Amino acid sequence: MIKKIEHTAIIVKNLEESIHYYTTIFGMSLRTKGDNKQRSMAFLYFETDPAHEIELIEDLQPEAEYAAAGIVNHLAFTVENMEEAVRFYEGKGIEFHTDKPNVAIDGAKTSFFTGPNGELLQLVEPVR
Repeated sequence: MIKKIEHTAIIVKNLEESIHYYTTIFGMSLRTKGDNKQRSMAFLYFETDPAHEIELIEDLQPEAEYAAAGIVNHLAFTVENMEEAVRFYEGKGIEFHTDKPNVAIDGAKTSFFTGPNGELLQLVEPVR
């Protein structure tokens, strides 16, 4: 039976640039990195949530099955204060898709932006 989400995999164009982005912008840590004949991969995590990883995958063969599958729709990160988080990430060069956060159907504040590979990323401030 399923116990938890193990990881979220994202297809990237350049593994090294993507590792740099996620570790520099979000403060994630690199758990492991390696490759085989088809692809290069890296697993990253937050120190505050080491059980959930993101896997960055660069297909070494553009026509390979992983590259053909596309990227995930979006990856969402929890923040405590949306306004502070937006200011912080704007200071790191992030451009958000809207001037103000949106309100989700559950009342959470959300803001979307685009990562270095065209992946859709989201900040979420849950309702308290």
